Amino acid sequence: MTPHRLHIRHRGFTLVEVLVALAIVAIALMAGLQATSALTRNALRQSDIVLAQLCAENELVRARLSRQMPSVGDSTQPCEQAGRQLQVLTVVRPTPNPSFRRIDAQVLDGENSILRISTIIGRY
Repeated sequence: MTPHRLHIRHRGFTLVEVLVALAIVAIALMAGLQATSALTRNALRQSDIVLAQLCAENELVRARLSRQMPSVGDSTQPCEQAGRQLQVLTVVRPTPNPSFRRIDAQVLDGENSILRISTIIGRY
């Protein structure tokens, strides 16, 4: 009896197949990284908007609670929220009706505008 030799061929991946697989994984990881980055930027932007909303509304409420009509002109007030230093630019303009004034409150982070809200205040 002659022993039979079994020829079992162990075939691995070729270099080209490995490189293609690595390229696919790299593309998938880059897409995931970009999505994560976009979500992080959006979360930071939402946080900025919430803090700016607090600052702007505080200035408008201060003007509403005042016992006198606000003077026409511009002013800047500092506003600290959650450890961040923001500036609120308040712009008071006359309206066609002298019993009312328009007030715009714009919140700035350095030179960047985060938010602007407006209201009308009447004579009390």
